[in-house]
Amino acid sequence: MASTNTSPRLLVVDDEPPVLRVVKRFASELGFEVLCRNNGHEALASLAEVKPDAALVDLGMAGLSGLDVLRAIRAADPECQVILMTANASVDTAIEAVKNGALDYLSKPFDFERMRELLVTVRERKARRERLMQVDAEVARQFEFHGMIGRSPTMQELFDLIRRMAPHARTILITGETGTGKELAAKALHTMGPRRDRRFVTVNCSAVVETLFESELFGHMRGSFTGATETKVGLFEHANGGTLFLDEVGELPLALQAKLLRAVEHGEVQRVGSLETRRVDVRVIAATNRDLRPSADAGRFRSDLYYRLAIIEIRLAPLRERREDIPYLTASFVQEVAARLKRPITGVTPAAERLLQQASWPGNIRELRNIVERACLLSEGRLLTDRDVTTAMATPPPLTPVAGQPTPPESRLLSTAQRDQIARALAETRGNKAEAARLLGMSRRSLYRWLDRLQIDR
Repeated sequence: MASTNTSPRLLVVDDEPPVLRVVKRFASELGFEVLCRNNGHEALASLAEVKPDAALVDLGMAGLSGLDVLRAIRAADPECQVILMTANASVDTAIEAVKNGALDYLSKPFDFERMRELLVTVRERKARRERLMQVDAEVARQFEFHGMIGRSPTMQELFDLIRRMAPHARTILITGETGTGKELAAKALHTMGPRRDRRFVTVNCSAVVETLFESELFGHMRGSFTGATETKVGLFEHANGGTLFLDEVGELPLALQAKLLRAVEHGEVQRVGSLETRRVDVRVIAATNRDLRPSADAGRFRSDLYYRLAIIEIRLAPLRERREDIPYLTASFVQEVAARLKRPITGVTPAAERLLQQASWPGNIRELRNIVERACLLSEGRLLTDRDVTTAMATPPPLTPVAGQPTPPESRLLSTAQRDQIARALAETRGNKAEAARLLGMSRRSLYRWLDRLQIDR
């Protein structure tokens, strides 16, 4: 990720004001932004807001001990470096501190040269981490091709095929599972072809009411059917000279496929209610998430249309077949989402990266993007942790539990996690439920069901 170019932030926790003043002055001279808290409770209460790169914590405070504060900070943000301060240093103290995740400890009265060494180490770690994240983002951009990202041989071969086919092929069929980026591939074919300056028109064949398909594709004349109050130009005519992208073409009604074939083969369309045929010059790129050959063999899809569309067939591999691309996709998505949400998130921890690598990704790249977006929404640190990713990937419990059965503990945990996700999404979008549903990767109807189930005020 790109560097945030911010000074390292140091949280100092001690119940002695003179110590706070001395440390603040010393660390400020080393380039730290220093925030002071008088006790462990105050420190933990402000932890999410402060988000320190490092913390100097007194071991012997009254109330919440330094070790308790250390454990809480490390649990909340594993990247935060914690240094304990103690007036009673011993080997046992050092061992206990390191076991609980401390970077080191400082004895009181302070050895300021030692304090300088530790703070410089913290500062350099932050700078090195940001440089590494910046390299990741730059590398991801090096492997970007018209919005698609892929270093794997599979994707490099795809990019090469698009380069070769874009200037020539008039009909292309793109196949691949849902979420693999078929529309991006279609746009790349259009952008790299001779029609790049003309329209790129998209129609989702699974989203148009069947009775309106013919009108949508070919247009209609005024009065040709009930509700046709004016003449309408169809999408084929609208895309004349450019590209028409037929997404999920396998959902096209069988009765309309013959007319589509005529339009593709002969460049002729006929508006509903008109006897006149109109010439169109359109490049047709179709896409489907299923294999059309069995459908053609079974008579559910016209075989002549299939073979016409599939003169050139481009297959997009599912994410599970190109796992080496996941780090680059993740780096790009984190950068994009963090910038949009205005969050200081720069990457993911190694543990989170392992989780992303091991996931099955049935929803492919779209699912990965949604998980990253949800995790960014949940995260309170600068790096997405395995806990952020696990919560973002958590499967919601059934919306309607069986009557009379107690809710199992794991379902209660998932409900709590889901409540937290929804609350954060609503806060992030200032109560805009449509936007919150998009961030959560669910429909608005599903969000309303969750609000009712979890008894969250609408």
